[in-house]
Parts: sequence; structure tokens; C-alpha cells
Amino acid sequence: MPFFFAEREGDRAIIRGSDASHLARSLRARPGEEIQVVDAAGLLLTVRLETVSSSLIAGRIVAEEEHRPEPTRRVVVAISHLPAASLDLVLSRCTEVGASTFHIVQADRSVARGARLKRWQTIVREAAMLAGRVRVPVIAGPSPLAEVLREQPNPVMLVRGASTPLSAMPRDGDVTLLVGPEGGWTEREVGMVPVQASLGPRNLRADTAAVVATAIAVGV
Repeated sequence: MPFFFAEREGDRAIIRGSDASHLARSLRARPGEEIQVVDAAGLLLTVRLETVSSSLIAGRIVAEEEHRPEPTRRVVVAISHLPAASLDLVLSRCTEVGASTFHIVQADRSVARGARLKRWQTIVREAAMLAGRVRVPVIAGPSPLAEVLREQPNPVMLVRGASTPLSAMPRDGDVTLLVGPEGGWTEREVGMVPVQASLGPRNLRADTAAVVATAIAVGV
């Protein structure tokens, strides 16, 4: 069962809205059952459920512990605007791994267009709950590459054939991972980013590359 975000009221925890509905209907939570939730202070709470409905879940806190799931390094995943299924996978899996921010890049070879920020934010929120994270990643864009480079720190472009492996680069300080579309970055785009790294000699799908690179950068 995923961790849920809850509001703490004294010795009780409250879950409302769609999260309550998911617990009550899809996960079939019942009074007397114990679940784990994360509160605003970042504590992991064990809650014994007392009230279960599709609009409200409430229970008594029976245990709490310090919870530090967030990576010490801020990793921005600047992912090219992929087709919906691939982009959704990147947002979900990279959130689980520990990405701090996403910036959708409207690359020269991106085939997708338009913004679906509400859907994207729902995906990362659900993934953050599943992973027991305290923070939900922020999503920006879609933006041209030049705008991403102005706004995000220490960009590193992933390019197959680059001489430096991403795993060999320093892992201190914030970093922005630039992950290109299935057709790859154009020469114009490659020329805009002086720092480049590879994930090895194999040709990876963009969604696979994003997850692998995030794991390396976060240091899991």
C-alpha cells in the first residue's frame, strides 16, 4: 500500500478528497486497519483507522518516526516532450527515484505538443505518495531548450558517445539532466550545452535513459 499524505490534528490523522476515495474504494481500507502516512512535518505516522468513507479517512496515530526520504542533491530532469505514455512513465518513475523538479523541453525533434500540467502533477503526486516522499516535484514547461538552460542549474546533456560517463561526474551540487527525444538532440541543440555525458554504449529509449540517469545523479 502506498504512503498517503495526511493532515495531523493532535493525535489523529485526516485524509480527505480523492485520496480518501482511493483508500476506501480501490484499496478497501477498513476501520481497525493500520496504514502509514506522511504529515507536513515530514514524520512517518502509523495510523489505526477509525472512520472510513469515500470523502474522509480518519484515525488515531499509534506510532511516529523521523522520516528522511528526500535526496540531499537536487536533480532536475529536463525531459524532451515525449509521447504521452513515455512522458507519463518518466514523470512517475523519476519521482519515485528522487527527482526534485521536471522541466519539459520542447526539443527540435519532439513529436508531442501542448501542456497537460494537471495530469502531469497528478502523476508525480501519486508517485511521491507511493515512494513515501515528503515533497512533490514541481513541473515546468514545455519550454524551448534555451529557456531551460537559463532557468535550471548546471545542465548536463545526455549524448550517446560522449567521452565522460555520467557516473564519473561529481555528485555534489544541483544538476539538470537534459534527456533528448527518441530521435536524439540536433546538432544545434548539442552545440548549446558544453557539458555532456553518456550512459554507456547502448542505445536507450528516452524514458529508460531518464530513469537510469536520475538514479545515477541522485546516488541510489
